[in-house]
Amino acid sequence: MHVPDGFIDAPLSAVAGVVAAGAVAVSLRGARRELDERTAPLAGLVAAFVFAVQMLNFPVAAGTSGHLLGGALAAILVGPYTGVLCISVVLLMQGILFADGGLTALGVNITVMGLVTTVVAYVLFRGLTAVLPRTRRSATVAAFVAALVSVPAAAATFTLIYAVGGTTDIPIGKVLTAMVGVHVLIGIGEAVITALTVGAVIAVRPDLVHAARGLAAPLKLRVDGVLVDAPAAAPAPAAARRAGPSTRNVWATGLVAAFVLAGFVSFYASASPDGLEKVAADKGFDAEVEEHAAAGSPLADYGVEDVGDPRLSGGLAGVIGVGATVAVGSGVFWAVRRRRQDEPAEAVLTGSR
Repeated sequence: MHVPDGFIDAPLSAVAGVVAAGAVAVSLRGARRELDERTAPLAGLVAAFVFAVQMLNFPVAAGTSGHLLGGALAAILVGPYTGVLCISVVLLMQGILFADGGLTALGVNITVMGLVTTVVAYVLFRGLTAVLPRTRRSATVAAFVAALVSVPAAAATFTLIYAVGGTTDIPIGKVLTAMVGVHVLIGIGEAVITALTVGAVIAVRPDLVHAARGLAAPLKLRVDGVLVDAPAAAPAPAAARRAGPSTRNVWATGLVAAFVLAGFVSFYASASPDGLEKVAADKGFDAEVEEHAAAGSPLADYGVEDVGDPRLSGGLAGVIGVGATVAVGSGVFWAVRRRRQDEPAEAVLTGSR
């Protein structure tokens, strides 16, 4: 659902840019509370994994494909604020390096693919886990539903933006019906990917799933034939919490998976236009697409310039993209985490004046 340059007029693109910048600013502040010893090392990995899986377009209807948006997955794994930052990093890398998603439309893309999907999915996931049984299966089901709903919600948001600032005069009702219809199908694929990923992480390290922390049912003991809650364990010392189970194995496994998906599996992705491209072509508003400012990039269209073999070219581009995304994302999240660690000292200095 990457919106290209030319779909939305300049005034609304500017407004969307302001909204996106505000969302990123708020998320940078909110992420300081989310990026702890467990989350911080994985946030850059989540961004890289989303980038890799977005290269895997899957068929959803005749002549139409879809791909992961990733907002639900990121919000559930590392938190809603950090999730917005993850998707923003992915969209920035795609726009600058691969000419995917317009640069003037970057604010629209962050708003639609980052902010809307993350907020809708996180709120829905937390709501469902509050009423469902406190089990891993329930968390996986909640992830499925949250991801499924987040995609047509993003499609509806794009349609609303297009109704206000679209560059072509077309019946907006038909656009809404087409966009939501095809993105419900894409949402099913998003839901499957999200549920499988969240379920796999919960099975191995449930403490690493930000939105599912505290969902484990309390331990029960049978006393005189009656089940009662077991006494709560004493809090672990701060040093012990910091030295808890290492995330190194999870991080390495996830990064290898991202490299394999982007560098090899992506070659077998569907070549059909995605949902937005298909609707734009069918409804006639693709004629306003402008050439991307980074169209001359050596990695444009997910291929390496001067590499003739398409399999090798696409694979190298995918590997470069994953590497760049994990590097930039990790740098951003390290800086945010470092800022959080510096805050207590700053507060003490401020209070002593």
